[in-house]
Amino acid sequence: MSTFAIVDLETTGNALSKQDRMIEIGIVIMKEGKTVKEFSSLIFPEREIPPFITSLTGIKDEDLIHAPLFSEIAEDVYHLLKDCYIVAHNIEFDLSFLNEEFKRCGFSALHNKLIDTVELSRIFLPESPSFKLGQLAQLLHIGHDNPHRALSDAAVTADLLTILLTELEGLPERTLVHLLRLSDNLKSDMRSLIENAIEKNRYNHQVVDKFDIHYGIPIKKRRLNSKVTRDQQPPFSEWLHHAYEGKEGLQQIISRFETRDGQKQMSEAVYKAFKEKKHALIEAGAGIGKSLAYLLSAVHYAISHKERVMISTHTTSLQNQLLEEEIPRLEALVGRPLEAVLYKGKSHYISLLHFSYELERSYHDNYDISLTKSMILVWLTHTSTGDIDEIQLPSSGQQFWHKISSEASKNTKSVKQDPSSYWQWAEEKAAQADIIITNHSLLCLELISHEKKLPDFERLLVDEAHHLESVASRYFGIRLNYKELQRQLTQFNELFHPAVFKSLNVDVKKQLDHCSHYVEAAKEELNHLSRYLFRKVKSVRNNKQSKSDVGRVQYLLKESNDDKFVYTSYEMTNRFLAPIHSIKRETAALIEVLESIVTSDHNEEVQVLRQRLINHAEMCSTIIHQLESFFDLGGDKVKWIEIDVDGASNSIYLYSEPLDVADQLNEKLYATKKSVVLTSATLTTNGSFNYMKRLLGLETRDDLHELSIPSPYNYEQHVRLMVPNDFPSIKTETEEFIYSISEAIYSIAQVTNGRMLVLFTSYEMLKKTYYLLKEVAAPEEFMIFAQGISSGSRDRLKKNFQTFDQAILLGTSSFWEGVDIPGDDLSCLVIARLPFDPPDQPAQIMRDSRLKSKGLNPFMEQSLPHAILRFKQGFGRLIRSTTDRGIVFVCDQRLIEAKYGKYFISSIPEIPLTYQSTSKLVQDMEKWL
Repeated sequence: MSTFAIVDLETTGNALSKQDRMIEIGIVIMKEGKTVKEFSSLIFPEREIPPFITSLTGIKDEDLIHAPLFSEIAEDVYHLLKDCYIVAHNIEFDLSFLNEEFKRCGFSALHNKLIDTVELSRIFLPESPSFKLGQLAQLLHIGHDNPHRALSDAAVTADLLTILLTELEGLPERTLVHLLRLSDNLKSDMRSLIENAIEKNRYNHQVVDKFDIHYGIPIKKRRLNSKVTRDQQPPFSEWLHHAYEGKEGLQQIISRFETRDGQKQMSEAVYKAFKEKKHALIEAGAGIGKSLAYLLSAVHYAISHKERVMISTHTTSLQNQLLEEEIPRLEALVGRPLEAVLYKGKSHYISLLHFSYELERSYHDNYDISLTKSMILVWLTHTSTGDIDEIQLPSSGQQFWHKISSEASKNTKSVKQDPSSYWQWAEEKAAQADIIITNHSLLCLELISHEKKLPDFERLLVDEAHHLESVASRYFGIRLNYKELQRQLTQFNELFHPAVFKSLNVDVKKQLDHCSHYVEAAKEELNHLSRYLFRKVKSVRNNKQSKSDVGRVQYLLKESNDDKFVYTSYEMTNRFLAPIHSIKRETAALIEVLESIVTSDHNEEVQVLRQRLINHAEMCSTIIHQLESFFDLGGDKVKWIEIDVDGASNSIYLYSEPLDVADQLNEKLYATKKSVVLTSATLTTNGSFNYMKRLLGLETRDDLHELSIPSPYNYEQHVRLMVPNDFPSIKTETEEFIYSISEAIYSIAQVTNGRMLVLFTSYEMLKKTYYLLKEVAAPEEFMIFAQGISSGSRDRLKKNFQTFDQAILLGTSSFWEGVDIPGDDLSCLVIARLPFDPPDQPAQIMRDSRLKSKGLNPFMEQSLPHAILRFKQGFGRLIRSTTDRGIVFVCDQRLIEAKYGKYFISSIPEIPLTYQSTSKLVQDMEKWL
């Protein structure tokens, strides 16, 4: 039986190159699943402890005055570890510090067998939302009393290791055999552990019986859905009264449920639109409970009329809320399961046929691909859906997924009869569903695609509807970039390698040589084109040139632009497309060869290769179609190029969008569906739906119902709006304005103890403010997180912000909405500027020009209403529950002084407004809070 030494270190930092040292070590020795020895010691690091480390660990400089040097305990530690597996949560970090210290003390480096519990957690707990030790401990209900202290962390890691080894031993033999073939590429020395598990499970029928085998891969047994009987439903009015007023209704299901007139009103409006075959715009203020309101109507209509209802959202968080919170409540209300499914595109589901093909070709895999395959193998023994969103793949794993998704199998000959297709299982579930939940992207893809992307539906509820226009613009347009095109070409070349066709006994060397030649030619021409476009955009760069919200420089293509540049770009594009045409032609010849040797549907290797060639040919067609039209200017599309000035000199991004999508939405959506209900908390400007109607293509429809339901929150008691009157002008004193914002943020943070969200309209301003704040605020005072600077997604930044007591979060773009930080975590919302889109943005320039040509005022028709909607969305970040209270601090004096400022103020609830000097506002804020 193996002995494991589980190690954890606390250090002054994470960089040996900066002379960081250990300050504490904890070791747990484990044998036969039991702890047999523990060791821990503080260590004098011979340098000061940074404030951040003291804040994290609680260890201060004075705690280490009498602690031993590592050299004094080195021999004891060395002998403890000598003959064991060394285990750590991120083994490279701990082992590098240990070996550096041993080297300093004259000991040789340790070369023990290693186990990294981060890696093992990724493999054996692939659905975990995080692989940090504290969050894993929480997920697995492991007691963790003293996080960021060495012995406590080592003990938790020991418990985690026990769970991971139990997971390993519960896997079926075939999964273990596949893992064994991948294990030599991993950090952890797992070979003997896997071999022991194989021996143990070889004749274990209890394990075998839990799984089905498809293409040699064990997967969780599929449970066939029993058909739900659809009872006769009472009339809608009775159902609604029972839900909202009845003693066995929502009050029994939801603790502290209160009937809200607005919520009931919304339910009635949604049902009426569905029944009367009308479209509707419904604005529902924060706190209405709109998702439950429309689900009540949708569920009743679907069951009583035996007709599925489609619901589309913009964010996955709302989809999860509907499925995990709201639908179970309604199931409790109706007293039986509801058939509600989350419907995604084929690219979300794994193809076992293609995964099996890749497993057989693991000999050239790098670390990320071996880890990805290992994670997927274990996940397949857990998942009932085959939906990749259940797990977090490493970065290269995302590229690998393109090869093995069901999208890759769409033309496989036997796919219609494939009993292992997770995509087909999802289709079967959707066919029986009452409610189908999807996203705006798939909905818009359905509108533009010749191929069906969604099941048939006649009634649609669009939540977060203010996003529909921007998503539709993206799907009706073009988005291409150098990196993605290079990735496609690299994947082409991988398929054209002779070794791929070696086992098929066909002579395709000539075609493969041609294909490889054309791919290399395409790569070279793409590089020339990208460098030319990059140089051109960079050469016209000036202080006034527009930038995207992530800081990329933008160049608008217009008919009045440099004709020579457009002509040269067009010619270079055609030079790039010439080898793409040739690849497409040669790929067709290869497909013909494979067609001639397909003897049966069981020739799996031929099926996979044939499908991949078809996919590559289709990709060539898409690239050709998109690029041939890109430099053809004029028409009703806006086209522009973006570059990252500080990035690689060939890193370019090409964008094309229609100037508006109103006609397409009207023609392809409202005219084809019996009822479309669009809802959001922000649909009106200055009390009118006119702007949103024009944007969404509803302006000319006479079958439209409009309803605005105000928020039930008591904003007057819970919110204060403050505007400083002493800020410099941003137009004439930009740097001074940014200094003033930084000073105001810091002053306010001292009153609110951080707990502040700051919203910017410019990434450049955010970046400058962030670095100014880092100079002013000491690390022990405030943790400062910034979108695009601090690492992590929007959700990760939000979680980090909530983790620390005194934190400031700076955001732009997506942070203006969809970020819920309820309760005491957020006390102040700072809005740096009124959220007008910069007038120099490519789409804005072209849309303004179009409105002017029609004799309209672009500011009043487009810029102002759009800014008001974003202002409302930003304002909505502060109050997310009835008990929330806080300050909205707007650093833009135009809110008070400009004629249009009143439109912003009238579009939010009535709240007390103060317009004074910054210092006076901070004093007032301190009193009120």
